[in-house]
Amino acid sequence: MKLVSWNVNGLRACVKKGFLEYFHEVDADIFCVQETKLQAGQIELALPGYQQYWNYAEKKGYSGTAVFTKLKPLSVRYGLGEDESEEEGRILTLEFSDFFLVNVYTPNSQRDLARLGYRLEWEERILPYLQELDLKKAVILCGDLNVAHKEIDLRNPKSNIGNSGFTYEEREKMTTLLNAGFIDSYRHFNPDQEGAYTWWSYMNKVRERNIGWRIDYFITSQSLSERLKEAEIHSHVLGSDHCPILLEIDLNVEE
Repeated sequence: MKLVSWNVNGLRACVKKGFLEYFHEVDADIFCVQETKLQAGQIELALPGYQQYWNYAEKKGYSGTAVFTKLKPLSVRYGLGEDESEEEGRILTLEFSDFFLVNVYTPNSQRDLARLGYRLEWEERILPYLQELDLKKAVILCGDLNVAHKEIDLRNPKSNIGNSGFTYEEREKMTTLLNAGFIDSYRHFNPDQEGAYTWWSYMNKVRERNIGWRIDYFITSQSLSERLKEAEIHSHVLGSDHCPILLEIDLNVEE
């Protein structure tokens, strides 16, 4: 089974920059997007063979997540709990026969760390949520998690210590998640790979010089470790300041 995750930084804009060409070329079983930046009715995507699930932010032109899947889910959940809504549209959970898929756009703590408290509160809520799901069946968490976990995960770690996405607090939350029985699939296959990034600033020549950060992830339950086949970063794909990431996993699910 092939899964793709991509922060498109505005789906309508990304569609004009080749989103559909990549979507059809990669032919994923499940395709997750973050930062859709739109409301219901603002885009019509013809994706034959795929069911579409959207979680829109209440604020227009902001945040938002979506999942396009060939596989029919048993259930779909919006928010972090059975009765909880999530006004920024940051999470979608799809339940399948053998696993839960959790598509997430983690809050950015912002340049001046004005939202660091909110971000850490989010982390405090999502870990027990994932652990609760993991007690029932395996979890595949994907999306823009807005943190470079280790120094190897960004080009200039020394000058970015304490900055949004590379604070000790955010990095420690990622460590805690992984220590709770989850796997960073890319590092599972590429533990020492340098220069592997998924986001680049729009500043001049930054992407060309590969001055980036790896902040997009496929995180899986430890129980899936033997089923992981490949984890890739498709840095050649343009259309957003992020690039798509791909996970291949040996799971038998019926379409």
